[in-house]
Amino acid sequence: MARVIHVFRHPDRFVSGTVGEPGDRTFYLQASEAPRLISVTLEKQQLQVLSERLNSLLEEVASRFDTEVPDEAPAEMVDNDPLEVPVDEEFRVGTMGLGWDAESSSIVIELLAVTDEEVDETVVLDDTEEGPDAVRVFLSPGYARAFAERAERVVNAGRKPCPLCGEPLDPEGHICPRQNGYRRESGLLEG
Repeated sequence: MARVIHVFRHPDRFVSGTVGEPGDRTFYLQASEAPRLISVTLEKQQLQVLSERLNSLLEEVASRFDTEVPDEAPAEMVDNDPLEVPVDEEFRVGTMGLGWDAESSSIVIELLAVTDEEVDETVVLDDTEEGPDAVRVFLSPGYARAFAERAERVVNAGRKPCPLCGEPLDPEGHICPRQNGYRRESGLLEG
């Protein structure tokens, strides 16, 4: 079966979001261009890496291509609305690609479905017939900055990290490997 590539050249919306409670959240990317709506799932770490790499690419685009890239998301591009419902997963993201399309002055984000086969680099940002299904989104530099800022907020909205080990704190308690099983008594530190 030939691969399906969902292309959004002028998306009405491209956002990250979650469904579920902290500690049990499912992360989504959602692209819409009326009347189409596509939702894909990904891991929290994938979203964090996408945001970081997107910010790096924006800095490189600003310096190498002499393109105006805002330091912060333009106010009119900030999107704090929840994901559109229904949130139906099209596929789970395996491989991601980023690029710069000089012709349209756009950042290109490509999300490829998880596959059992190794993904050849040539299928990323390409229209070949073979390979995993994909979502390809074109964003202006300002919109890409707004997406990256929202992605950072979504990633950081979960459980607070332990100040010692960095692992997420659970409401039921946390056994910190850095404390080696010991708990500090609050009254012992006076003196």
